[in-house]
Amino acid sequence: MNCPSGQTPELTLAHVLEVFLPEYLQGRSVPAHQLKVLRRLARCRSPQLGWTVWQCQQCQRSHWRPNGCGDRHCPSCQHQLSQAWLERQRQSLLPVRYFHWVFTLPAKLRPLALQNPEALYGLLFDSASATLLQFGQQRLGAELGLTAILHTWGQNLMDHPHLHCLVTGGGLTAQNTWAGPRQARWLFPVHAVSDLFRGKFCAGLLQLQATGKLQFLGALQPLGQTAAFTQLLRQLQTQRWVVFAKGSVVGPDHVLDYLGRYTHRVAISNSRLRALDPQARTVTFTYRDYAAGGALKTMTLTGVEFLRRFLLHVLPQGFTKIRHYGLLGNNRRTRQVALARTALQHSPLRFQPKTPPAPAAASARPLLCPHCQASTLRCVARIDASGQWTLFRGAALSAGLPHYLDSS
Repeated sequence: MNCPSGQTPELTLAHVLEVFLPEYLQGRSVPAHQLKVLRRLARCRSPQLGWTVWQCQQCQRSHWRPNGCGDRHCPSCQHQLSQAWLERQRQSLLPVRYFHWVFTLPAKLRPLALQNPEALYGLLFDSASATLLQFGQQRLGAELGLTAILHTWGQNLMDHPHLHCLVTGGGLTAQNTWAGPRQARWLFPVHAVSDLFRGKFCAGLLQLQATGKLQFLGALQPLGQTAAFTQLLRQLQTQRWVVFAKGSVVGPDHVLDYLGRYTHRVAISNSRLRALDPQARTVTFTYRDYAAGGALKTMTLTGVEFLRRFLLHVLPQGFTKIRHYGLLGNNRRTRQVALARTALQHSPLRFQPKTPPAPAAASARPLLCPHCQASTLRCVARIDASGQWTLFRGAALSAGLPHYLDSS
């Protein structure tokens, strides 16, 4: 991507793909959906996607910015989508504490998940949500609200499927009153939640196998035999499944910031990319080594291995990675949230912040004119990949060619 004179271009995933994708595709058969995603990401903010032209209403200078690919796996395009999504969630926030839970798929199941991502990731959503909702009914006699977000990666880009769940601190009863925990430290016992989650997942896994909805390829072919699959289930049922209860979020005023750390994340952000060596054919990126207390380290991989690991996290076409359950379910959220707000008006469980909430952060950083720093930029034209201009109705460009506009 072209940059203003004197600036060093940021290393991006698109640049890595531009350099290494041809080499990666040599002698490899890549599924059509994954290949489409890779090629789309490689074109992000390149001349192949064209540009938009913006004009400052204050100084009348014109600027251009390259178009993004808009793919949900693209680190360059997700921030703006994340902010828009978070603003939509604001309408459903309740004045209660929220609790953060993390459900992790055992290592023994990760190879099977890579061969059956839609089935096993869907089962992960179903089992975790059903576990939390069941505990809400059994312990509180109430329907919780929860938002679940799938991540499939670890810091080293290897497969590590886990689900982040943000759960309301209580729920709506059948009498439309609010019931919840009296203390703020925890919602349910972790080990009990882990055991129920394990049982639900194993039962669902057995059902998938019995109905022929799992494939067993390569080294996993023996699992296609009933005896081997039964042995796997026994091993899974005797081990402790990793579930974290990470404590309560302070309150609804902080929930959006908290959610923003997890929604619309992709396997690796551009900011973690450190170096690309075309001669050595390597990519270097940063990662957190949690075995060393979260120390920040660097890892260098061949470009081909880097792309292989990245492809582990391309989701099936149309797969929904953010889902809502309970009183936040998409088909009933409006009515249930209104009832919950009414129930909480005079409830002792209504969250009361000890200090006034900080002013809400801006939903997205506005584009600023690089000349006068005004935030009065207006999109006035589009330029396609061939260089043809389309001037929008009512727009008039100032004299001279547009200048580059940083859209990071």
